[in-house]
Amino acid sequence: MRDIGFIGLGIMGAPMAGQLQAGGHRIFTVKHRSPLPQPLLEGGAGECATPKEVAEKSEIVITMVPDTPQVEAILFAARGVAEGLGSGKIVVDMSSVSPIETKGFCRSGERLRLRLSRCAGIRR
Repeated sequence: MRDIGFIGLGIMGAPMAGQLQAGGHRIFTVKHRSPLPQPLLEGGAGECATPKEVAEKSEIVITMVPDTPQVEAILFAARGVAEGLGSGKIVVDMSSVSPIETKGFCRSGERLRLRLSRCAGIRR
């Protein structure tokens, strides 16, 4: 199974991460405002200090946060996901964000040689 980072464990994210964990995948996450869901922790989820650490420990990083500024911060701020990515790692953004901003994230990712899932098929 895979090591999967999951950032955004709210109403939608926590159950999805739980399903991945139940399927045998190892989950890594980072605390934001609320405590991490106890069932995930009891199932062995790893709590990381930063999004960068989540990316370092994961083959795939999934983000599911409320809005565009949060996606940008998680990906590109200091100690963000982009700093922890290496060759062959994948980022999957499942947030409800502006398509215009998503194109910008793709361009930023390309400059950093990142592979972002939403970029496939996006006309720039």
